[in-house]
Amino acid sequence: MDIGESSSSSSSGRHMVFKDSSWFSQFRNGSNPWMARYVYALIFLVATLLAWAARDYGLTVLSEMDRLKGCEGEKYCLGAEGVLRVSLGCFTFFITMFFSTSGTSKLDHPRDSWHSGWWSVKILMWIAFTIIPFLLPSEFIHLYGGVAHFGAGVFLLIQLISIISFIMWLNDLCQPDKGAERCQIHVILIATTAYVVCLVGIILMYIWYAPEPSCLLNIFFVTWTLVLLQFMTSVSLHPKVNAGILTPGLMGLYVVFICWCAIRSEPEGGNCNRKAEATDKTDWLTIISFVVAVLAIVIATFSTGIDSKCFQFRKDGVQAEDDVPYGYGFFHFVFATGAMYFAMLLIGWNTHHAMRKWTIDVGWTSTWVRIVNEWLAVCVYLWMLVAPLVWKNRQSAESP
Repeated sequence: MDIGESSSSSSSGRHMVFKDSSWFSQFRNGSNPWMARYVYALIFLVATLLAWAARDYGLTVLSEMDRLKGCEGEKYCLGAEGVLRVSLGCFTFFITMFFSTSGTSKLDHPRDSWHSGWWSVKILMWIAFTIIPFLLPSEFIHLYGGVAHFGAGVFLLIQLISIISFIMWLNDLCQPDKGAERCQIHVILIATTAYVVCLVGIILMYIWYAPEPSCLLNIFFVTWTLVLLQFMTSVSLHPKVNAGILTPGLMGLYVVFICWCAIRSEPEGGNCNRKAEATDKTDWLTIISFVVAVLAIVIATFSTGIDSKCFQFRKDGVQAEDDVPYGYGFFHFVFATGAMYFAMLLIGWNTHHAMRKWTIDVGWTSTWVRIVNEWLAVCVYLWMLVAPLVWKNRQSAESP
């Protein structure tokens, strides 16, 4: 009885610290898992910037390190190897946090304190994990680079499912059977705006990236995106699906954006990518674009990491007061794969690809990764629409 009361009082006292203390006190006492996620995001941002510095300026800073010279004699290979080394350190840190916090369900659990506190120890651990890869042979780094392709793909898949789940959740907020007439008007306005933006984006991509009939690949990318938009709308409006016009409109924005990113990733040259030719020189606009891209990586990783509920197969009805606010293990796993993802973006998904300074995600490999990601997004979205019907028909066929 005394043990139970002691545990209860401990949990109650921790909730008081969580709710009433200042942010600094919560950080010092390790009592705020919500603030802890921002610290992890800051660590991830610093690691991303270190990887960029190793790529663009590592050739001069690290040229004295003999272990980094076996790089097949290419000028930018050392930079790519530096990116992979920093990425490996970041990945090792977050995968260690994943194994040490996975399965945490209550705020009074010791692993919750490890996730939300012990910052001095964890920062020293992150610094050590960042330094150690620079002592490893190049063969091991190249092996990690191959594994990082797979890990980055896992990150893209998780991010894709998270975005589609958010779109489906947003659509479920306003259904006709709920009698929310005002909400239905908002849905129509948002969907109409989304379709207009999609069409404008497609027209601009034709103008900017397919100005001549010889630009067959870009014409195919843009035209196929338009076909996918029409197909998603048709399936969503089918009487048996009846998913409305909001989800295909928002998904249209997503696939048009991915298509735009894919074409933007094409290397400069020729007349089919005038925007790339316009940004051939490093100017303030290129630098701003790079900074925005880096921040987008961190924000995407951060937002995906706290969205563990859409990957739960068993949904709990009510969350208890002492339950953890998000899945700690999933959070760190997303950041671990995100470390592989930022490495692939900085080296153009190719360890022997020459990247100009202040550029990110440029190269034909990057282009095709984006395009495949777009097509996969459409397939996942269509499956989420059709899957309930398939399961319903299967259950009906199996029932006597």
